[in-house]
Amino acid sequence: MTKHVFKELKFYFRNDDTWTVSHSEMSDVWISRVTTSYGRIAGGRMQEIHPCKRFRIEILPEADYIKDADVSTAAMAEGMFNRVIKYQDIEKCDLVFEDDEDKEPMQIYFPFKQKDSEGLDNVYQTSTISSKTGNLYISIDKEHTVFDTYGKDL
Repeated sequence: MTKHVFKELKFYFRNDDTWTVSHSEMSDVWISRVTTSYGRIAGGRMQEIHPCKRFRIEILPEADYIKDADVSTAAMAEGMFNRVIKYQDIEKCDLVFEDDEDKEPMQIYFPFKQKDSEGLDNVYQTSTISSKTGNLYISIDKEHTVFDTYGKDL
């Protein structure tokens, strides 16, 4: 029986920025109810997609930098943590497993509802940096904010 060993998450933002966070840079991650659906993304062809019901993660300060493989214009001066706080626009992520490096990663879409007519920021995404630890906390959830979920740890 083959065991999946988690390697990293690659986040995709609505402005086409990306951010890769390795397993060692995360303290906690939770992805709830991933399903298989079929849909049209950005007016393209119908394709298999994997939406989730909710997502939350705690990321260690070691991840607050831009990696060579990432393309992130907004984070160049401020760092990735401040970019995530300033813009609530994480759209999806790739789940990358060590034993599946030669395969396409599973792409998970997060719940999304646009905040305004521009359509970039997500009503369901909240994030904060802990004053105690410097960790970044993100919640993408229709029912719970990052403060509801991690309040005692912040």
